[in-house]
Amino acid sequence: MFTGLIQALGTLASRQGGRLTIRADFAPDLAIGESVAINGVCLTVVSRTTTDFAVDVSPTTFALTSAGSWQPGDKLNLERALALGDRLGGHIVSGHVDGVGKLLRKEPLGNSTKLWFEISAALAATCIPLGSIAVDGVSLTLNEVEGKSFSVTIIPQTARKTTLGSLSPGAAINLETDVIGKYVQRLVDPYLPKHEQKMTSEGISWSKLAEAGFVSQT
Repeated sequence: MFTGLIQALGTLASRQGGRLTIRADFAPDLAIGESVAINGVCLTVVSRTTTDFAVDVSPTTFALTSAGSWQPGDKLNLERALALGDRLGGHIVSGHVDGVGKLLRKEPLGNSTKLWFEISAALAATCIPLGSIAVDGVSLTLNEVEGKSFSVTIIPQTARKTTLGSLSPGAAINLETDVIGKYVQRLVDPYLPKHEQKMTSEGISWSKLAEAGFVSQT
């Protein structure tokens, strides 16, 4: 488990098939078998030296995340797994990427920068304004959610200490939406209006749920 607070920027040193080697200052402190979130993807350390560590990436992970596009020399956001007693400064992040989005545009906002991303309709359904989302492993607060896009604002510190400050429009990014929101959606989805005919036939109706206080009357 992670919190979305990036601890270091690493550099992809090499890739050989599914084996990626990342140069990182904290490499000597890692243990074999330890989990590290790399641009939001939870991966297992399989070897390490005093300057770098290696992970194995499965074909499924390459297909479902942006990992397949990483090239030697690329900067990567790194976070070691949460330890008991650590501060929960961001939000709960599993390192299991829900999907890949892309940067639409960057807008200056005072000394900060607003980033707009395009996402799938399925991911957009789990996003709410002021909710949490992990973008390439970085814990951020959603500003606006409009159709299949959302915006976040990054402060100068985030721009400097993560890869988000150097993103260009069109760049692919890993996304993980709030885990609590996904469970809530799963629980309430069967009772939404699109399922009302089925609910009525089973003795449950939208109006009954409203009367019981489970949903809004409107």
